[in-house]
Amino acid sequence: MTDPRFEDLAALLVNHSTTLQAGEHLLVESYDVPREMTIALVRAAQAVGAHPHVAAYDTRIERAIRERADDAGLDVLAENDLHRMRSMDAYIGIRGSDNASEMAGLDPEQIKRIGRRYTKPVHFEERVNNTKWCVLRWPSPSMAQLAEMSTQAFEDFYFRVCTLDYARMAQAVQPLAARMEAADAVNIEGPGDTDLRFSIAGIPVIPCTGEKNIPDGECFTAPVKDSVEGVIHYNTPTLYHGNTFANVRLRFERGRVVEWSADAGEDHLAAVFDTDEGARYIGEFSLGFNPFIERAMKDILFDEKIAGSLHFTPGQAYEEADNGNRSEVHWDLVLVQRPEAGGGTIRFDGEVIRRDGLFVVDDLAGLNPDALGAR
Repeated sequence: MTDPRFEDLAALLVNHSTTLQAGEHLLVESYDVPREMTIALVRAAQAVGAHPHVAAYDTRIERAIRERADDAGLDVLAENDLHRMRSMDAYIGIRGSDNASEMAGLDPEQIKRIGRRYTKPVHFEERVNNTKWCVLRWPSPSMAQLAEMSTQAFEDFYFRVCTLDYARMAQAVQPLAARMEAADAVNIEGPGDTDLRFSIAGIPVIPCTGEKNIPDGECFTAPVKDSVEGVIHYNTPTLYHGNTFANVRLRFERGRVVEWSADAGEDHLAAVFDTDEGARYIGEFSLGFNPFIERAMKDILFDEKIAGSLHFTPGQAYEEADNGNRSEVHWDLVLVQRPEAGGGTIRFDGEVIRRDGLFVVDDLAGLNPDALGAR
């Protein structure tokens, strides 16, 4: 018997996230996902008169391919998948894995090669810019372990977070988007020696309420590329290309990362920031406000939405909120400002708009957890 929550999630992805229409073509890419969930997506797409296409992958097989894929192999793979992606109107990627660290230990140069020859043309340049897309994780014992929860408790948490009232959130985020569009100077203070200053003047602002990611709950823009000055000390552990990083600290001068350190993963930081010149500049600044996500679980699609968090992202800027930065890297690093994580403030043009993870101005109170239904 199919879990009815599969059908609820499939309906959300088809009707809200991708607004799939009759006659449109949808590509579903699933990695280690129960076939019942993929079937639920196929049926939800067919119910609106769309044409579903499915590519199902096994993460361990993908690891074997990536380990030794050479330029010729990657180029043909990219050519074929790019042709398919150009035929699609929408894309849903569901990514599960029995082992969250399945890609750990891949040669850094191989990771760069895959990003340059496959991921960038197929996903960053085509899928992100030319389809209605949504990506999400699939709950697994591995994810439950990272979250320090039982498998059943994590599954319940997952479906609660993923199927909340995103229409309500979409209404509540409008005043924040307006404030960000009007703002120039941003100042972030927080745990450790975090004291960061930059401008967001003239950069578009994009609210995210279930359209591109599930779970969702963020509003992003980008800093003026050369405006970033100061230090940010991220307090959320993260996995990137299979490696674990903790307490990453970055110092900026004229927008560029000039110094880095970390309590875990420091040996891998140089490989990330030396990927290309754009890897040392910031491509995204975003505030997170999903009311049901309160702590980090080393999964960025959840952690970047933590209520009371922000992420400040080295690498590629999104074209919707473009500051001109280009890179093969897009690394969402998260700073949580909730009291239990050390607190902190965010100022727009000198005015405190969020303190210790809660919005403190009247027009933004609708984004606090109690207003979004977490209590």
